[in-house]
Amino acid sequence: MTSAAHGNLNAVEKLMSNGHNHLHVQDKYVLPPGERPDISHFCDSYKFPVIDLKNLDGPHRIKVVNDIRRACEEDGFFQIMNHGVPETVMKSMMDIAKEFFEMPVEDRVCLYSEDPQQAVRVSTSFNATKDEFFEWRDYLRHSCHPLEECINSWPQKPALYREVAGKYCKEMRVLVLRLLAAISEALGQDSDYLNAIFGKHSQLMHINYYPACPNPDLTFGAAPHSDICGITILMQGDVSGLQVLKDGKWVAVKPIPNAFMVNVADQIEVVSNGRFKSAKHRAITNTTTTRISIPTFYGPSLDTFIAPAASMVDEKHPALYRGYKFEEYTKAFWSQSALKRRSTLDRFKIEISP
Repeated sequence: MTSAAHGNLNAVEKLMSNGHNHLHVQDKYVLPPGERPDISHFCDSYKFPVIDLKNLDGPHRIKVVNDIRRACEEDGFFQIMNHGVPETVMKSMMDIAKEFFEMPVEDRVCLYSEDPQQAVRVSTSFNATKDEFFEWRDYLRHSCHPLEECINSWPQKPALYREVAGKYCKEMRVLVLRLLAAISEALGQDSDYLNAIFGKHSQLMHINYYPACPNPDLTFGAAPHSDICGITILMQGDVSGLQVLKDGKWVAVKPIPNAFMVNVADQIEVVSNGRFKSAKHRAITNTTTTRISIPTFYGPSLDTFIAPAASMVDEKHPALYRGYKFEEYTKAFWSQSALKRRSTLDRFKIEISP
């Protein structure tokens, strides 16, 4: 057997989507008792803000911006309606994602990699080289910006993947730039502020594939964490699984048809000097239904310097985080296992004397 063939065999054995790994909960997915999700105890009565963007570009913009500001300060998560992305584009993207993970595993394993620097990769869990306990998921991850430089490296199967995903990624970039402008204004800055400080920009798409799990009490689809980027836009589909930590309790987020979930991520928390919250969240599994979610992660390029905005710092509000190049932050994030990545932001905090 060649080394390439042996490597492919090892990758097939690791993937959740190989046709047999998800049939029972193997030991590598069973978390220690203190780390397991208690899926019977969560809050489903709290409703995260739902913000209608139809007036974002009209005379009532200031009201929408204020709604976004409150959501960023109080929750770090909100859903958006009338966002401008055609329903047909959303459905096509979800359909092609499903088709990708329903192909024969041999058509995916050629893209398998455990290197987080790999521009296009299929992988499993979070950091398969460091995770002592694996997450119950596979994913396809690839860069989306600049689109013309990325698209020819994307999967060639399914046959329409590049066409469908290309349209979706274009729509996501337009939507993100509108939201970044609004969030900049919510911070009291010019509308181009975040767009400018993010440098060349980074846009990544994940397709998360969570098979039904025989015992969801033992494992996570995605362990608790905050996102590494600046802002995340999530297409959930119609299967619940996302939960957000709110006031010490896990809150289930019920999907709204044709809406996106938006969350503040770590870099905007730093830039806002803690005013906007990068909330921790997790994905749980269920016993009956495969779930697919598609987050778009948008943030600074690796060479961008990130620090609290000068206007966010004064005598009453000292800097909470030190400045750094985003590349340093990504290395810290990917150096951890799934259960430890929740604390990346803490590494960059400045200790404030009482």
